[in-house]
Amino acid sequence: MILDLQKFVSERRPDWEAFEAMLQHLEDDARQHRFDVADVQRFHYLYERVAADLTKLSTSAVEPQTRNYLESLVARGFGEMHGNARRLPLTGSLLQLVTAFPQAVRRHFAILLMVLAIFGSGMVFGGLALALDETAKPVLMPFPHLLGDPSERVAEEEATAAKEDPMEGGKSTFSAQLMTYNTKVAIVTLALGMTFGIGTGILLFYNGVIIGAVMVDYVLAGESVFLAGWLLPHGSVEIPAILLAGQGGLLLGRTLLFAHGRRSMGQRLQEIRADLVVLTAGVASLLIWAGIIESFMSQYHEPILPYVVKISFGVIQLVGLIAYMVLAGRGNLKQEQLK
Repeated sequence: MILDLQKFVSERRPDWEAFEAMLQHLEDDARQHRFDVADVQRFHYLYERVAADLTKLSTSAVEPQTRNYLESLVARGFGEMHGNARRLPLTGSLLQLVTAFPQAVRRHFAILLMVLAIFGSGMVFGGLALALDETAKPVLMPFPHLLGDPSERVAEEEATAAKEDPMEGGKSTFSAQLMTYNTKVAIVTLALGMTFGIGTGILLFYNGVIIGAVMVDYVLAGESVFLAGWLLPHGSVEIPAILLAGQGGLLLGRTLLFAHGRRSMGQRLQEIRADLVVLTAGVASLLIWAGIIESFMSQYHEPILPYVVKISFGVIQLVGLIAYMVLAGRGNLKQEQLK
């Protein structure tokens, strides 16, 4: 390979100096300084670029000073990453995760819009299919407890609630089952990004079909209030969590599908690794909360718990989640950017 050495060095030197500055910052304050997630990504990215540049220059007649300089940077970087794991945490403390989660979501906002479009299309399809053909219900909603008449189910639920606690003695077990199932669905949705995002898209669309069909079924039966009181308390967290898992899946699929220059597959995956870990941890946290709410609140209907209380709780929770995703962590501009 023939290099224009002077041009190559002048173009690549800013990255070398940026990596050296990060190394110096770590070495000067090794005990107190902790990288946030964006810094970790930046550090690994620069390390790989510097190592690649050293490999290119090793076959060229470059002055020894430049080669020695890059060798020193690579050695120091390797030492920082592998010599003391505490200095370079991937996700950092729980407090860091609280801000890193919405930051990771916002960094890939275009992918989130794609997720919403796929899920929304599924909802429209499912709703229209049920409205046009009620006999399609077993196909659209393959769950036995949803196949009956909505009004009959509401009457049965309310009659049971008037006599006894429908979840007596089983709240904790039911909650654990919900957390396990929902987390499994979320992880599968994200992991299907390995199919270049196709599997993730299909699962998002399918879940949208189910939600859309259920909503239209209950609305047409005149049970909109029950529907809102049943779904909003836990659904205002559970559904966004599944969508964010889908965001991670499509991010993985896009990374596998598109090269973005001459970067290798390993380099591309390295760049999104931290965001995928943060998205997974954040989604799991949301689903744990959703499981608790579904077990201890969503399953209680009037007269035990007024629908207005449940609906108000769900709306407030949804608004709070949106505000958290939009506003949390915006004070640190460095975390908002992948340089």
